[in-house]
Amino acid sequence: MHGRVKVKSTAQQEEEKRKEQEKKLKVYLTVRDAIFSKRSNGELDEEALQFTQQLLSSNPDFATLWNYRREILLHLETVKEEDEIQKLYEAELFFIETCLKMNPKSYGSWHHRGWVSSRLPRPDWTRELSLCDRCLSLDDRNFHCWDYRRLVVKASGVPVDQELQFTDRLIGSNFSNYSSWHYRSTLLPLLHPEPGSEVCEEQLLKEYELVQNAFFTDPNDQSAWFYYRWLLGRAEREELISCVYVSREGERVAVAFSKPVNALTEGLMLVLDGQQQQRVEWRSAHPRFRHSPVWLCELPPGSVSDINNEHNLTVHWMEKHTHRDCALYTGRPESWCRDSATDQELFSELSVEKTSVLQSELQSCTQLLELEPQNKWCLLTIVLLMRALDPLGHEKETLAHFQTLKEVDPMRSSYYSDLCSKFMIENTILKMEYAEINCLLSSFLKNLSTLCHLDQLLLVTHINLSSNQLVRFPPQFSMLQCLEVLEADDNAIGNLEGLYHLPKLEEVSLKNNQISKLSDLEPLASCPRLTRLDLRGNPVTKTANIEAELAQLLPSVTDLLL
Repeated sequence: MHGRVKVKSTAQQEEEKRKEQEKKLKVYLTVRDAIFSKRSNGELDEEALQFTQQLLSSNPDFATLWNYRREILLHLETVKEEDEIQKLYEAELFFIETCLKMNPKSYGSWHHRGWVSSRLPRPDWTRELSLCDRCLSLDDRNFHCWDYRRLVVKASGVPVDQELQFTDRLIGSNFSNYSSWHYRSTLLPLLHPEPGSEVCEEQLLKEYELVQNAFFTDPNDQSAWFYYRWLLGRAEREELISCVYVSREGERVAVAFSKPVNALTEGLMLVLDGQQQQRVEWRSAHPRFRHSPVWLCELPPGSVSDINNEHNLTVHWMEKHTHRDCALYTGRPESWCRDSATDQELFSELSVEKTSVLQSELQSCTQLLELEPQNKWCLLTIVLLMRALDPLGHEKETLAHFQTLKEVDPMRSSYYSDLCSKFMIENTILKMEYAEINCLLSSFLKNLSTLCHLDQLLLVTHINLSSNQLVRFPPQFSMLQCLEVLEADDNAIGNLEGLYHLPKLEEVSLKNNQISKLSDLEPLASCPRLTRLDLRGNPVTKTANIEAELAQLLPSVTDLLL
């Protein structure tokens, strides 16, 4: 055995490593305690700077120590000359650089560097931009560095076109650089603005070419697709009163808005027959909502109850300086005034101002799909483009694309099901308007997994949701204030929360669902005109004394099917 190097056992190595760590920890804790002691004693000297530097060099994420260093530096500013302060802060920048080498994504280090740069008497912004370039060359998605770069650019007045060229370089070297695409989206509106649009059309066409080069090169990279969605734009809805409904029965008024609002704080005022403001108490359609697109109230007794009188109702939205009139004519029990979904361009996800551009982009994406028939980003973008151009004309193709999306991206199949449900409900509302009916038929609604745009169904009287994949009536369902007949057989519904205070609801059919407890039916007790209820095929029907219990819970129901 002579002449051989003795190899330490694993146990020995671990023990030595443990002792070394204990030794380092002891030193670390000693210095930390000394720092805390100096800070509590109000000592703001250079020795404290040395102590904090010692610890931050090994742990740059100790936020308390960065705070203490700032306190010290602020104090030293009051006792040193400008040149000394300049040297002091330049040394601080150099120290921060060493910390960033240890952890390039240290929150504390980047924040402290921004603070130091703002205090420096003569900052060298060129050097700071160079630092950002170096850091981003190592990790082009370091969002701390991107934030700091924006600070430096703003403080130093770097021209916007120069920064745009910087994003060109990064995107050219890596199409997957999401941060560069995002930064580009903030620069373009500054460099190429256009009234009513974020970017002028000439530059927009150049950007389409750039982003198409990216996703034709790597169709599966999401960065360029997200930027492409931004380029295509998002339709902005005008803020307005979209519908006013008034009924002599109960002297009820329902007002629908183009967005959720809080009528209690946004100055909603109701004037009858051009006279003084009516004193009414506004409430949302469901008590869970503080902000809602639909608000309700009752007029003072006798205001509109006489069917022989004609009335004019005006709702003022003081916050937005807009109003809506509704005439209730003699002999009519109810009346309404509303915008159609087509008038509002309600369901357009994308801007439809440049239809020719969207058509051209659809052709480009269709060409890519021929090369990459299972690319989910391309499929989803095509769906959005088709809906912006002609939602009803492209309905069959849209459904086929959703089926493909579920197959190629099964982890997000529920998302695609919900999105498809949303689009199908939108199409159904458009079909209702073209047919001038207030009924939703089951033939229009297939394979729904969720319900949306319920504020657009304020005037619907009959709805058939049978044979879908619904599990609940969401609270928003209470916005269907004119609903009389509801059919929702053969779903998996177990939650009826949205069937709350529907004043005209008379018939409900819920055959073959998952209603299991009497308490699930409690929302129906708030529907005063409910007379027919079909619960056949639900677990709740097996409850002992079910008929007696329901008679007590729902006394208005005279036709109960179990």
